Amino acid sequence: MDKMRYYHSFSSWKSIVILIGFACFATIDSDASRQLKVGDLTCEHLIDPPVIDVLHPRLSWIDQVTSDRVRGEEQTAYQICVASSKKLLEKGKADIWDTGKVFSANSYLIPFEGKCLKSGCDYWWRVKVWDYTGKPSLWSKPGHWGMGLLSSSEWKARWIGAPWEGAAPLLRKDFKVKRHIVSAKVFVSGLGYFELYLNGHRVGNDYLVPNFTDYTYRKDLKTAALSLDDHFRSYRVMYLSYPVTSLLKKGENTIGVILGNGFYDCHGHWVCSFGHPCLLCQVELTYSDGHRELVCSDETWKARPSAIVMNGVYDGEIYDANRETPGWSATSCDDRSWQAVRLSDPPLGKLTAQMSPSDKIMERLHPVSLKRQSDGSYLVDFGKEISGWIHFRNIRGRQGDTLNVKYICESPLGVQKYIFKGDRPVSYAPRFTWYVFSKAVIKGVDHLSPKDVVVEAVNTDVKLTAQFYTSNQLFNRINAIWQRSQMDNMHGCIASDCPHRERSPYTGDGQVSCAMVMDNFDAAAFYQKWVRDIRDAQNTETGYVPNGAPWQPGCGGGVAWGAAMNIIPWEYYLHYGDLKMLEDNFFAMKEQMRYMLTWLTPDGTMWEKKTSQNVTTPNYWLNLGDWAPPFGLPSEELVHTFYLWRCATITAKAARALHRSSDEQYYSEIAEKVRDAFNKKFYKSDTHTYGDFGSNIFALVMGVPEDRYQAVCTTLRHEIADQYKGHLNTGMFGTKFFFNALTDNGMNDLAYGAMNKTDFPSYGNWIRQGATTTWEQWNGQDSHNHPMFGGGLTWFSRKLAGVNVDEENPGYKHFYIRPVLTDSLSHVYYSNLIPYGKIVSEIIRVPDGIEMNVRVPVGSFATVYLPSEDEKTILESGHTLSEIPQIRVKDISNGYTVCDVRQGTYRFHIKKNPIHAGSSISK
Repeated sequence: MDKMRYYHSFSSWKSIVILIGFACFATIDSDASRQLKVGDLTCEHLIDPPVIDVLHPRLSWIDQVTSDRVRGEEQTAYQICVASSKKLLEKGKADIWDTGKVFSANSYLIPFEGKCLKSGCDYWWRVKVWDYTGKPSLWSKPGHWGMGLLSSSEWKARWIGAPWEGAAPLLRKDFKVKRHIVSAKVFVSGLGYFELYLNGHRVGNDYLVPNFTDYTYRKDLKTAALSLDDHFRSYRVMYLSYPVTSLLKKGENTIGVILGNGFYDCHGHWVCSFGHPCLLCQVELTYSDGHRELVCSDETWKARPSAIVMNGVYDGEIYDANRETPGWSATSCDDRSWQAVRLSDPPLGKLTAQMSPSDKIMERLHPVSLKRQSDGSYLVDFGKEISGWIHFRNIRGRQGDTLNVKYICESPLGVQKYIFKGDRPVSYAPRFTWYVFSKAVIKGVDHLSPKDVVVEAVNTDVKLTAQFYTSNQLFNRINAIWQRSQMDNMHGCIASDCPHRERSPYTGDGQVSCAMVMDNFDAAAFYQKWVRDIRDAQNTETGYVPNGAPWQPGCGGGVAWGAAMNIIPWEYYLHYGDLKMLEDNFFAMKEQMRYMLTWLTPDGTMWEKKTSQNVTTPNYWLNLGDWAPPFGLPSEELVHTFYLWRCATITAKAARALHRSSDEQYYSEIAEKVRDAFNKKFYKSDTHTYGDFGSNIFALVMGVPEDRYQAVCTTLRHEIADQYKGHLNTGMFGTKFFFNALTDNGMNDLAYGAMNKTDFPSYGNWIRQGATTTWEQWNGQDSHNHPMFGGGLTWFSRKLAGVNVDEENPGYKHFYIRPVLTDSLSHVYYSNLIPYGKIVSEIIRVPDGIEMNVRVPVGSFATVYLPSEDEKTILESGHTLSEIPQIRVKDISNGYTVCDVRQGTYRFHIKKNPIHAGSSISK
């Protein structure tokens, strides 16, 4: 039955029995506790975004029950009010939009349909909802969004830069505020990175901004390490906005900016420079009489070298305090000796509001040890590897002394040096780069104590929303080190392969781990931006999507990398239920399919043999299959064919979601033909195998003919259990499917065993060697901070905890809880914040059976698989299932009692020995 039709029929059924529930179980579902409250307001997946540039922003909120004892609750109506000021909103004057009471259960991605939104204006909104009984909630706390500049003609500022190259420039401008202002706002972009100051105060708490994009044309791309034609779909430059009313005063004021090189002016093997640092800045002042005035970057600004004499994303940072200009961004500064700025050639990128999270200081760590060594240096250990820097506080040195920090890392890192100008206490941290470390050697100071050093972990502000733990401490540790590695690799709102050596936004690494990211983080706004980067980097002539986006010419890869154009939007749609992701990217998905189909072989398989510019032979680094295996690689042709099938399958599903029936049929037929070709070409009937190193895993994911299925499973069991002694044998893409495929095909014992290993190759082997992040290679070579193997860890949430979204009702509108337990695990817990609130799946082995604790938020419903075919063995909070009005038994078969469950927190108890030995419950 169609799940949405079932949802409504279930709702109607519930309305009949709910009165019985009130009468019989007032302590569980009392009328007095049925009030809803509203929280977590978001606009375009962001909390109070300071700048957006869409005319119909989508508003969302989470309905929360006032008590965990409330069940069966649902929103029956809402009212949204939007005002042009917070005061008007609080007075109940919604001068921009008032929906009135709208009878709807929807609380997610509701498009704004009020008065036309104006450039540069701020808007405040709130919402209240009505519960199942018709009671209204209180109004939510106000939310906010700010509008960007909606037309390029509204930009009056000009791009400016310093008249030199080298030291990071200080740029400044004095201006007057003539009378009382009611609001002031800055729109600003500084390439590569900037810090903004007003009257001596730093503005905002962002770092390493704006976010990384393909800013403009680069002529050197055609001769770079991996040369590509620059036929990208689009260039883009992000700008930010800050409210600065409180920092201004009547009379003289000063605005100042420091520019860093970032990726814009960056040189080396992995990258290609875009240009020299430049600034675009526009301050909009609104006076109490309604008059507006602009302060814009132009040729009247002045420039001076800063004390940052060298900075580079890869090279590090050197700060010479002897070159400081005290008060440089304050009105007291005498800038008569400063140089005039130069007008810069503007980047070609479209100016776009940064509607994505920026980098921030996400965590601070203090030393676990600080030891003075025999040479006078200090060895400091912070206990775990992070991406960020050491912030020194109140340290002293003689004039000319150099504080030198050597971060300990297996991969190359830049320098961090500070040259003292006197013996007064100083505090210092780098601005325009980051380092990756858990330990460092510090030289150049006579005395250092633990209070003088603190680590600031810096990464894109993507919040961890999930919690996972089990009775197996190794599993908990594996999950934790992957989370740390993933966070370390988020900078500039992209996910890199590694945060030190390459720092590059590899699309293959991104697609293979994106599902795990979404199962652990609130990455909705993050992927909105990064998927657009991938789409922007697509070749408009061929449909080719490069191995990194924004493109950097050191990014090697192949078919599975470009497949990110299809895979990430689909995974995003499933997890967040945002159809716009498919609408925005469906054309690009089809274009990527067009490119892939140009590499079809006469056998109907795919084998890409792409060349570099002006070269006739295939370039190995553009045509990879799998990568980073423990023993060997499957054939490139096999992996390419698998990803052609996967992209065709996904594109067909996306077409179905978009109601494009002809596209659905076309890509479904391609997927079927490719699968048939795969099965025909790669299967070896004499040995019942598709090959080693994950080949049989890929085949089972695609689907093998029924008459050979059991033989392939038998071969795979022998391959893993005997040939590899229970270890995995897969590279980064095979590992993505390894654990889940084993479990889905009746071999969860092998999946558990491989995950539980502590010798080579395994996650546990890294941990045994002291890893606090996941590594690039199973043998420990190369990078020790690579999140790509996290792709296989969805086994934790999707198999052990059993939480899976319903593809027909994405965004967890409807989801399944069907946990896989082994006798080796006595406890599994997983929770996450989905678009409707918190979900929980917890399984505990107790002396007389199994306990399953489940939480379903308002707006969702779940199908829960309880491991017993005898309904009499199952109780919920001490009651039989038939006594609970919010639970409907829909099936009893295959070892399970299957229930549909409405909003609420439930505690199921299944008495001993009910466990079915099927694929989802393994001994």
